[in-house]
Amino acid sequence: MRQKGNVLFIIIDQLRADCLTGALADHVDLPNLRGFMAEGVTFTRHFSVTNPCGPSRASLLTGQYAMNHRSVRNGTPLRHDTPNIATEMRKAGYLPQLFGYTDTSADPRVHHPNDPAVKTYENPMNGFHEVVEMRLEESFPWRSHLLRKGYAFDDYWDLYKPVSPDGSAPRLNDPAPYSAADSDTAFLTDSFLNEIASYRQPGWFAHLTYIRPHPPLVAPAPYNRMYDPALLPLPTRAESPDAEAAVHPFFGPALESCGPGDCVHGFAEVPPTDQTTQTLRAVYLGLASEVDHHIGRVLRFLKDSGQYDDTLIVITADHGEMLGDHHAWGKMSVYDAAYHTPLVIRAPDNAGNAGLRVDVPTESIDIAPTILDWVGQAIPNSMDGRSLLPLLQGRIPADWRGYSFSELDFSDPEHPTVWQRRLGIGHSDSCLGILRDARFTLVEFAADLPPLLFDHHGKGEAENVAHKPEFAPDLARLTRQMLRHRMRNMDHTLSLHSITPDGPKSVRRHS
Repeated sequence: MRQKGNVLFIIIDQLRADCLTGALADHVDLPNLRGFMAEGVTFTRHFSVTNPCGPSRASLLTGQYAMNHRSVRNGTPLRHDTPNIATEMRKAGYLPQLFGYTDTSADPRVHHPNDPAVKTYENPMNGFHEVVEMRLEESFPWRSHLLRKGYAFDDYWDLYKPVSPDGSAPRLNDPAPYSAADSDTAFLTDSFLNEIASYRQPGWFAHLTYIRPHPPLVAPAPYNRMYDPALLPLPTRAESPDAEAAVHPFFGPALESCGPGDCVHGFAEVPPTDQTTQTLRAVYLGLASEVDHHIGRVLRFLKDSGQYDDTLIVITADHGEMLGDHHAWGKMSVYDAAYHTPLVIRAPDNAGNAGLRVDVPTESIDIAPTILDWVGQAIPNSMDGRSLLPLLQGRIPADWRGYSFSELDFSDPEHPTVWQRRLGIGHSDSCLGILRDARFTLVEFAADLPPLLFDHHGKGEAENVAHKPEFAPDLARLTRQMLRHRMRNMDHTLSLHSITPDGPKSVRRHS
């Protein structure tokens, strides 16, 4: 049965799950998201199936593992005929409105080499109606807004450099050159509220995507100093970067590939000190609080306009952020901080489950099937994820997965990465898979590198136990599980179709 309600799908870029449930939750003020958790259902073991931004959103929006859609890097094309949430919502009669970005790399087979669509990885995904462009590396409407307001900047990237209030040399937590009322987050929210205000009849679908708290880490006042760096907990890490690098050959290049200086603009040198780390963590949390404030505005609009109880609302993040954990920054990692993301869903007529927390493994690829299931649209067999509607209602299907799976491609065919150079590996073997069950995390590499195994009944990610004889049976079991997972989830776009004398037939992948 088809619903006639609205769908609001919000992605917050690079927000760690532990800002809501975990180590950082007591140190960041997110009243609107926490209030929404009390009204919706929170999935506490939710993980992105791949990183970084482009691949993670390709999986989120197509419902496919990276091993199937293969848009595995920012700039790697996504096949033009891949079904996604927008193409399928159109079949249900919805106009998929995009406020922000999807970071999609266009298929060069259907574009001329001179087409601007194949000169940036920040295109909107096929099927979306781009209402407001808010791409990190472009953001022309926001730039125009700032220019009209009288802001002056010689270069777009000057907007991401902190400015000292007294004209002295800027510090890491000095404010952005624009006010909080004119920030990218405020502008996007204003644009959304201005556009959506006339949509009073049930039946709209909006994808609202916030760039923050994604770096560059610069925040407008008062968010830039909302949190005292000295009061924040230090990251979870070994005693030194060298100790982290010694854990496995992957980690030395990982630490080299991204440091605190890569998270800011306008500084010739950013020393990797505890003071730097804590200051940047504080700015990150300030940006998260800014996003929370504006999400509160969106939720208030829905309530004030009488649409809140007619709208399926999904709030999540595309991936996490290391934020100094394991002495690492960014999301090109194997650790949970880079993949563990918040997911909170509020469905109309589900008030009886308000505040429910679901602790079985869920994956970013489950969101698109969930939305399609709610509106009554068939879920394509190409989608590897499963609908979360039963879990929203407090029912765990007997055949629900007992683990989560993620992938990471750390190659670059044009400019070999630090991993490729340091480890002497090629394009096709510069990738890894991560399998997490109730106790263990297994990391396997395509290259001839040893696996990683973390025992969460022991020291967790603080100790690799893959080489210990007593864990050999677990290592073998999980390796088989990962192999079986890949075999079971090979591309099903057409594999369940049959050509018969009566014409093509197909069966549904998931009942």
